[in-house]
Amino acid sequence: MKSELDNPVPLLALRELVVFPQQVVPLFVGREKSVRAIEESQKQNKFIMLAAQRDARTSNPGEKDIYTIGTLGEVVQLIRLADGPIKVLVEGKGRARIKKFVRDDEYMEVEVEELLSPLEVDTELKALMRSVNTAFEQYVKLGKKVNPEMIMQVNAIEDPSRLADAIVVQLNIKLEDKQDILETVDPRQRLEKIAGHMKSEIEILQVEKRIRGRVKKQMEKTQKEYYLNEQMRAIQKELGDKDDFKNEIQELEEKLRELDMPDEAREKTAKEIRKLKMMSPMSAEATVVRNYVDWMLCLPWNKKSELQTDIDKAREVLEADHYGLERVKERILEFLAVQKLVGKLKGPILCLVGPPGVGKTSLGKSVGRATGREFVRVSLGGVRDEAEIRGHRRTYIGALPGKIIQSLKKTGTGNPVFLLDEIDKMSTDFRGDPSSALLEVLDPEQNDTFNDHYLDCDYDLSSVLFITTANMLHTIPQPLMDRMEVIRISGYTELEKIAIARKYLIPKQLKENGLEEKNLKICDDALIEVIRRYTKESGVRNVERSIATLCRKAAVEVVQKGSEHAVEINATNLINFLGQPKFRFGKGEEEHQVGMATGLAWTEVGGELLIIETTVLPGKGRLQITGKLGDVMQESARAALSYVRSRGDMLGLPRGFYDKVDIHVHVPEGGIPKDGPSAGITIASSIVSALTGIPIDKEIAMTGEITLRGAVLPIGGLKEKALAGHRGGIKKILFPRDNENDIDDIPATVRKDLELVPVSHVDQVIFECLMCTGAKHFEKLLDGKQLRDEKFFYEAPKSGNGAGGEEPEEKGQSSSGVVTH
Repeated sequence: MKSELDNPVPLLALRELVVFPQQVVPLFVGREKSVRAIEESQKQNKFIMLAAQRDARTSNPGEKDIYTIGTLGEVVQLIRLADGPIKVLVEGKGRARIKKFVRDDEYMEVEVEELLSPLEVDTELKALMRSVNTAFEQYVKLGKKVNPEMIMQVNAIEDPSRLADAIVVQLNIKLEDKQDILETVDPRQRLEKIAGHMKSEIEILQVEKRIRGRVKKQMEKTQKEYYLNEQMRAIQKELGDKDDFKNEIQELEEKLRELDMPDEAREKTAKEIRKLKMMSPMSAEATVVRNYVDWMLCLPWNKKSELQTDIDKAREVLEADHYGLERVKERILEFLAVQKLVGKLKGPILCLVGPPGVGKTSLGKSVGRATGREFVRVSLGGVRDEAEIRGHRRTYIGALPGKIIQSLKKTGTGNPVFLLDEIDKMSTDFRGDPSSALLEVLDPEQNDTFNDHYLDCDYDLSSVLFITTANMLHTIPQPLMDRMEVIRISGYTELEKIAIARKYLIPKQLKENGLEEKNLKICDDALIEVIRRYTKESGVRNVERSIATLCRKAAVEVVQKGSEHAVEINATNLINFLGQPKFRFGKGEEEHQVGMATGLAWTEVGGELLIIETTVLPGKGRLQITGKLGDVMQESARAALSYVRSRGDMLGLPRGFYDKVDIHVHVPEGGIPKDGPSAGITIASSIVSALTGIPIDKEIAMTGEITLRGAVLPIGGLKEKALAGHRGGIKKILFPRDNENDIDDIPATVRKDLELVPVSHVDQVIFECLMCTGAKHFEKLLDGKQLRDEKFFYEAPKSGNGAGGEEPEEKGQSSSGVVTH
């Protein structure tokens, strides 16, 4: 039966909820359309159509998104909450069908017709109702989620339609099933569907009850663990040879008998295998012991590679892989020669120090090939846990040996070339200091008894050839550095880079990009331009990247124009392939200038020209220093000014000149941090030039630390600084006399083009810088005498300058900054 309502009613779309007649439901309404629908129902007769959405994820449902059969409800109570939504209490009145959607703008309004279900109660229906009541009572007792008082309330209902609606609300069934029951108008069919759902739910609840019982029994299992383990041992004993676990134990014992290993390690491994026999194979402790035994049996205790001692062959391998690096190659050949004579030699600990891209890491692979050893590399950059080196103790879950032991297992030999890369970039935190753990590894007198925490027994590392690499030394702890033989690898000269590009990089990139020699020709002037204006490094990584770019550009043309097409790249058309130059080539000044001196600085990527400017202003004797300089460099500037003030009379400066002027010292490229003492004589020369008005010779560059007595102290990085001066067109370099021994490190091709002048006093520096451009000034001071040499101007102090002959340690530096050390 159907009964149509006279007026349309507002529609409230429900998410994941089906409301049945006689059911009172609290709803939280937040959607704007739904709130308006509630408000309109309050203005009218408080009736509202409640229909479920087909998909709960639809935020703005339309006509097709809502079931057509729902429940006509009445708003019993409405409460507006402070944060926006409203809470309503709705009571279902009866089933209804949506006939037509009247509006769907600010809120949804529909025309509905009520679905009435009158039915005579006969004997069959009474039996069905009684069966449903019995099933519901069983459902409540099993589920324990429904209030037991509901049983009495349901039993008191005599109307079959109300009985069905009252029970379905309490069932834990899907939304689609509830909607199906709501759409079933006939009470008899409705009760039959509910009976089927309750039967399924009762079966599920019975299974859950059985599972809970089993879980309860399993909780008692831990109390019987000993008894069960004994039974398992008895079963394993009866199985005999068929037992897989016993076979595995026998395999481990056989492997232990065949393995050549030290007595201590053998005894410890045998003890662990005996312990493993007594354990259950399923226990967690057995897994830990089994992993330990596997590690002990897989390590190359006394297994070593057959070494290559042919010096000539080793030299061929080293020369084929790397250009230059003579000191390193010489040291490797020395090691091979001594090993051939002695037979047994503890591996040396080499530390290759140099800027990025000069071939430190790849050199380790070449050493492995040259000596016939396996090669293994471990990067220490960012390592801050001691356990990374020495391993974890077995008490920890997931414990493993350290990287040293893991790498030896990987190589399968006890005498590989072991490269510890980036040893200067380790750090320290609460988990320990990995650099301290390396003290034992890198000490030839101790590493024959290296003790890894996981293995807990000594392992011999004395046959391993350790090579470490670093970009700088000052971040390496002194005790660790003392255990290594430091070999410095300087940056490549332009000629060396061109040779490397011709011999290694260009053939490599041609092969990787599918080109032949006929397809691409890179002229020398183009290579020089790439090195000078498209890269800024001591190594050749960026040079290789630029060559790879040229090869890719050429590959495009070859594909488009045919395999016989040839591309020639020179300095003129290079810009078409690589774009605008990225760097300004470091050149000296084009003319003599007052107050401007050219210094030499060392950086991580090689040497650099360092321009220092000084200007004199009217003032009260203040010294201003700019250019993002470090504390050491600022102190050098103050020491230089103090020395200039002490020599004011000799320089022809009026007495008390410093009280009437301000002196501003500036180092250009102010965004780059700069520090170190070796700019001292450069700052002094710049200040003298500014005060006397005499320009400094533009072809002179200098480096050296200054003292208040005018002594010039030694510096580091002379080779890199000389290369920078040669690259910048400098003709004369002034350097500390105590660095004369470092001249041999400068390539002969560079020494040929430079005049290297050793100096021991600042007066000599001033003479060299200013006599070319200010001879008349100083002749006037010396009553017009002709100046032939610096003896008229400078008399060297009889005592020493207080500087030692050893090369100083590198000074501190900021990342990407200039260090003038």
